[in-house]
Amino acid sequence: MSKRKLPIVIIILGLFWQCQQDKDLSFSIRQDGVGLVNRDTPFADIESLYEADSVVVDSVYSLSSNQRVRIFEKGGKHLLSITSNSDSIPGIGNIRIHDRRYVTDNGIGLASTFKDIKEQYEIKKVVTSLSNVVVFVKNHDLYFTIDREELPASLRYTRDVNIEAVQIPDKAALKYLMIAWE
Repeated sequence: MSKRKLPIVIIILGLFWQCQQDKDLSFSIRQDGVGLVNRDTPFADIESLYEADSVVVDSVYSLSSNQRVRIFEKGGKHLLSITSNSDSIPGIGNIRIHDRRYVTDNGIGLASTFKDIKEQYEIKKVVTSLSNVVVFVKNHDLYFTIDREELPASLRYTRDVNIEAVQIPDKAALKYLMIAWE
């Protein structure tokens, strides 16, 4: 490479590096964060992080040791519900994703199907509840809830059967997408 081209290459690499650093994380789901919130964000800082949006404190939770806020975009679209943990200085415990624009680094979001999850993550376990099936993945704090209505009729109404991942249809839609950092 000639000496004339070297400064140009360095400038281009510098601009590329800066673009990577300035990546918009507003709707990203990462191992250590969701949107503007990180794993180590104090719960008290949520209002300042989302000052351009609307933060609503859930009064039902004010009587317990945990707190919950709901974050709405200007215009009323529900983005997130965030619940604190029980530490002496409350941090983030759980986050429920409400907006389809939030996606993981692997491209999984509320618009995804169970097939998408299986292709991107290794299933750790499936927990059956009365009206849902909760899918936990390995090496991530994400978990996905699928409504039992998405299951075959033979599994939909049987309450005493533990459902396994192979029994969930590929086309099953997600009901909830959550992260737990507790």
